Order: sequence, then C-alpha cells, then structure tokens
Amino acid sequence: MSAVDVAVVGTGPNGLAAGVVLARAGLAVELYEGAETLGGGLRTAPLFDSGVVHDLCSAVHPMAAASPFFREFDLAARGVDLLHPEISYAHPLDGGRAALAHRSLAETCAHLGADGPRWRRLMGPLLEHSEGVVDLVFTGPRGLPRDPAAALLLARRLAVHGTRLGAAHFRGEEAAALLTGVAAHGVGRLPSLASGAVALLLGHLAHGTGWPLPRGGSGRIAEVMAEDITAHGGVFHTGQTVESLDQLRHARAVLLDTSPKGFLALAGGRLPRGYARALERFRYGPGAAKVDFLVSEPIPWADPAVGRAGTVHLGGTRAETVRQETLTARGVRTGEPFVLLVDPAVADPGRALPGKRPVWAYAHVPNGDPTDPYELVRARIERYAPGFGDTVIDHRSTAAAHYEAYNPNYVGGDIGSGAMTLYQSLARPVPRLDPYRTPLPGVFLCSSATPPGPGVHGMSGYMAALSTLRRCFGIRNAPGLAPTPAPFGNEPAGKCGE
Repeated sequence: MSAVDVAVVGTGPNGLAAGVVLARAGLAVELYEGAETLGGGLRTAPLFDSGVVHDLCSAVHPMAAASPFFREFDLAARGVDLLHPEISYAHPLDGGRAALAHRSLAETCAHLGADGPRWRRLMGPLLEHSEGVVDLVFTGPRGLPRDPAAALLLARRLAVHGTRLGAAHFRGEEAAALLTGVAAHGVGRLPSLASGAVALLLGHLAHGTGWPLPRGGSGRIAEVMAEDITAHGGVFHTGQTVESLDQLRHARAVLLDTSPKGFLALAGGRLPRGYARALERFRYGPGAAKVDFLVSEPIPWADPAVGRAGTVHLGGTRAETVRQETLTARGVRTGEPFVLLVDPAVADPGRALPGKRPVWAYAHVPNGDPTDPYELVRARIERYAPGFGDTVIDHRSTAAAHYEAYNPNYVGGDIGSGAMTLYQSLARPVPRLDPYRTPLPGVFLCSSATPPGPGVHGMSGYMAALSTLRRCFGIRNAPGLAPTPAPFGNEPAGKCGE
C-alpha cells in the first residue's frame, strides 16, 4: 500500500466528521468501512417496498441541528433539508391524554395547565442561552465556559431534575411525563445526573433548533459528508473490514470510530496493560431492540394530536418510566419497556406512498437481550393507539443481541457505545486529559465512546481530528467547515506523537 497521512476506521457520523476535518486540512485521508454502504448509524434503505425507505438506526436529529460541528458544516447549504414537525415530541398517557412538546414554548406551556409556568421557568432561560448550553454539553469541562450563565442554569436544574427532587417539581402527570420521556434518551437508570443533562439539552432544543428529520432519511447526512471528503481528496474503502492495526501501517495516523471492545481487538495485545484493563472495565448500557413497520395508514392514536408529532415516547407516567428504565439498566427484562417511536411521514410526506408508510420504533431492553421485540413493541403502541396492529402490512424486528452484527460498535445492542453514567459521561472511555489520544503512537479514538458521547453531532470525530492535527502533524489551526471555506494555509509538519 502507498503511504497516506491518515486512515479512519469506521464511517459513522464521527468517523465521517473526522474525515471532513482531516481532508480539509490538506492531508491524504483514507476511510475504511466493513459494510458495503457508508454511514454507520446514518443509513437509509428500502426494506419492504422500493418506494418506501426506512432509517436503519437514527431517524431524528436534534443534535445535528444544534452541534457546533454541524452549525459550521451547514447541512442546509449542502442540500440537506431538515424538516420540522409541528410538535417536536409527544408523550401519550392512558385515557386518551397526551403531553405535547410543541416547537413553540408558549403553546406547550398553554396546554400544560398549572404546570405551564413551571415548564416555562425550566426551559425559557435555557432557550435564551441555548448556544452556550449546547457548547458546554458538547465540548465538556475543558476550560472556562464561554457562557458562564449557561453553566449556572444547567447546574441549578441538574440539582433538581438529575435527582429524586425532580419527582415533586410538577403537579400533573403530563409535564412530569414529558420531561421524563426525554430523560429516557439517556438509556439508563432514572433519575441520574447524566439523564438529567440529556433531558435539559434535548428538552429545550425541542422549542429551539428543534427535533428535525432530514428529507429522504438520515442517509442524506452521511452522503453530503462523504461528498465533502471526496471533494478534498479523501478515499473510501467499503466492504473492507479492518481486523488489525497491522493493516494500517502505511498511515502516519489512525483514527478509530470503534467501541473500546473493537479497539482492544484491533490492538491485539499492543496496549499497555493498565490502559487495556480500563477498556475492559468500560461499561456498556442497555440494548436497543428495533422494529421497522410498514403500515397502511397513519397511526390511530387515541389522542389525534399525537399524530402531529415526529417523535413519540411510550413509557406511561413518570413513575412507570422511571421504574422501567431503572430495571432495564439493572438487566431486568420488563413486559412494558420504554419505546421510542418515529413516524417520518409526519414531517416528510414524501416518505410515504398511498397505503404504505414507514414507522420506526426502538424498545429499551437489557444489554444482549435475545428476545424478538415485535410483540412487545406492537403492544406498547396498541396501548395508546388501539387498532394499530390492523394497519401493519409488514415488519422487520432486530433483537438487541443481534444489533452488534449490524454494527460492531453496538455492543450487546448498546447504540450509545457505552453506558451514560455520570463517570462515563466525563471520562469516556478512560480518564485522560486528551481522551481521544491512546497510548499507541499515532492512534486515536473518535467514536461515541469518547466525549461528548452518543448522538449524531460529529463532535467526537471533530475533536479527535483536532487532536490528531496538533499531535501528529503540527497543525494547530482548525480548517474551516463551511461549504466554501477560506483557503487553509497550514502545512503538515512534525512526527506523530511529538
């Protein structure tokens, strides 16, 4: 093989983000993907009908709409149309009731009764400092925050909503369920400081930059990132599984968009024992068990307003959701798991054909659970949408234990590449000043197992790429990410590891 500057293993959103930065810095970059198609969690494909496409992993992208990487990369300018449903997310309850997070904060509060002012006091100040909140969450505690007020707002709210104090904050079931459903995106024990941070981040974004879906599916995001890499000289190798770092000796630097488990396998005993033990102790979170449905008509929700939401949380009351998620985190399988559902055609009608539309649903289950989730998920939907089963034309279900075959990063079905505990939120995958740099010269981690963690935000890849530029090539200025950036004038210099 001819020598290259950088080899990137894995083309999920973080591997692609790293590739964008490194190629734009003028380096010779090659990216390796074991699957035949790029994207990792950003893949869209027809499953049952050639005219109806399904998102195979991620579907809704509040983080892509807000993250610093994608703000500069500018998806809209590259032809990715982020579509916003009228209602960002909904949380149905028994008795035909539902809590609704409208894009409008005022409208959301107006429908929460006595809890409306409380919701406004919770979310309103976060919205006013949204960019500071987002930057703090995505870049972490590595220096003084750009917006100290945002840090103070988060800290005060976490002290309540990241602890049991949050149970007494709202008077009614609707507002409490609305916030707890977002906290469940943390996929772990409830309440916790980590899940509280997720709830505050995603909760306020629902009323700000929103919870959009890309027109045509999530694969569009991967497509424009790959196009940018190719335009700057990057080369892709699909259908090529890298099994050892020995295969990449031709590269001056290697970035791994892999789980810690995957890194251990690639390193093959080269890692110092202490670091290897730390990776072996890395904890994986609960699994996701997925069902893709092809249905004949819109979901018959008991509360028709739920049908205007792009995302729906099926967890019942706050108490029910807390119980289910905590048991799941302990490895206990429940008969009524928390289910996250997306009806893409609500925001993107072009995703449906007459009599055919896609529905996407995940159930949170214990890590490695082998159970076919179809009946569990169907029953959860039927509880709030009687008659849903009669609309199902076809389905494909994937147990958590089988998700790792689709993507090796999803260990035991953990689509977040690591449990989102407080410790692992701050020290992913091991405690290091530079969490992307590994003990092996020129080898860096850039997956969701590094800060800031899971989600389609590109920040793990972005920050790993900056570390690589600085440490391996003596480049300290980040290249521009906009579609037509100013010329990048740095020249690669130095040796990797210096």
